[in-house]
Order: sequence, then structure tokens, then C-alpha cells
Amino acid sequence: MTAITVPRDLPRTAGLGLTLRNTLTMAGRGLLKIRRTPEQLIDVTVQPILFTLMFTYIFGGAIAGDVQSYLPIIIPGILVQTVITTSVVTGVQLREDMDKGVFDRFRSLPIARIAPLSGALLADTVRYAIATTLTFAMGFVMGFRPQGGLGAVIVAGLLVIVCSWAISWIFAFFGVIARSASSVQGVSMLILFPLTFLSNAFVPSNTMPSWLQWFVDVNPVSHLVTAVRDLVNAGTLGADAAISLVGAAVIVAVFAPLTVRAYMRKA
Repeated sequence: MTAITVPRDLPRTAGLGLTLRNTLTMAGRGLLKIRRTPEQLIDVTVQPILFTLMFTYIFGGAIAGDVQSYLPIIIPGILVQTVITTSVVTGVQLREDMDKGVFDRFRSLPIARIAPLSGALLADTVRYAIATTLTFAMGFVMGFRPQGGLGAVIVAGLLVIVCSWAISWIFAFFGVIARSASSVQGVSMLILFPLTFLSNAFVPSNTMPSWLQWFVDVNPVSHLVTAVRDLVNAGTLGADAAISLVGAAVIVAVFAPLTVRAYMRKA
């Protein structure tokens, strides 16, 4: 008996509705991977707790006089540093999936070609939310009481998540063009470590040498940290929040097209 093959005329492009559905499906895949391998959450669960304890008890007395006075300074700094560092995982896991041939299988499916990339970026926002929640929870356990109120804390958390999602486009771009996952992580950390540690995240900039203060004051991480501090400690949205959001928009405007173009060439 001869099998009859019925040709299918699949569309070469996907509509917005299909793209959104496929993106949500791929985001669900990313969350399923986390559930099956929970060790992927070590960086967003252990790091905020460990860093908060270490930096608070090591530097609290020297910088602010006591631990309680240091908490309003360090909690926003740890939050920004942890969540931004977590965004590196986007590029690393993207490169690993491409190396394993997972994206070759996706290419054979009748789905939007951009969905595996957009789904991965969407799923990682859950990681940012976990890190944000744990950082504030750890600060509360240690005695931190945000004067801005719960609403300001939520807005501050959303601000950090939005900015980190924007930054993840940079590392997604590295993940697409790099040759290995280790090179993505190496280059990303080479960029992030100076930006996060040469900022006002852990110490006030006025305690630094004048030549270093200039860099710290223009550092975008410093603007984000200051915006979070203003929100949680005073409940105010200042110029630093606006600068952070504009910077996030610029990053997405530049790196989203670059990432999509590079990805589509390989997808």
C-alpha cells in the first residue's frame, strides 16, 4: 500500500496573534525547565541572601555606623546588582540551546521564528521577580522597613525588572553571535562587574576619589540604584527613575533589532 503525502502550504510569516501565543508557549517551556532543574534558580535565591548578609555585616558599621542604618543603602544596591547580574543567564542559556540543536528543531515547527527568542526573554522576567522578592524579604527579616510604603516597593521592583529585561537584550545579542556559552558569560561579567561595583550600590560616591566619582555619577547603574532608594526610602520618583527608563528604552531600541536580525539569520 502506497502512502499518500498531502503537501501543506505553511505560511512563511506569522501574524501577531500567533506570535504572541507561540511566545507564551516558549515562555512556559522556559519555566518548565526551571521546575525540572531548580538549581537554575541558585543565582536568584542564594545570591541575594548571601550578598545581603555579607555586605551588611561587613560594611554596615564602617560606612553607616551600624547595620540598621546601612540597610536603606545596601538593600536597593543589592537588589539592582543581583537582578542585573541575573540577566546574563538569558544569553548563556540561549547559546546553550543553539549549541544543542534545540533551535534547529524549533525551526522545523510551524511556529513564529522569533518565538523561541521572545519566549526566553519573557520567561526570565520570572527570575527577576524572584530575586526582587527575596531581596526585599531578606531586608525585612534583617530589620529594613521601607519608609516609602508597600506601593513604592512594588514600583521599585517593577522598575528594576523592566530595566533588567532591557539589559537582557544585550546579553541575548551576545548569546546569538558568540561561539560558546562560556564566552557569553565571560564577556558579560567583564562588562557587568565594573558597572555594578564601580557604582553607588554599596557605598556613597562622595567617599571615593574625585576621579572615580565622575564615573560613578554617570554610571547608569548608579542612576537605577538612586531611583530605587528614592522610592523605597521616600516614596518619590525623581530624575534618576526617568533616566533609567529612558536608558532602558534606548537599549531595547538598539539591541532588540540587532538581536532579532542576528537570530533570524541563524533561525
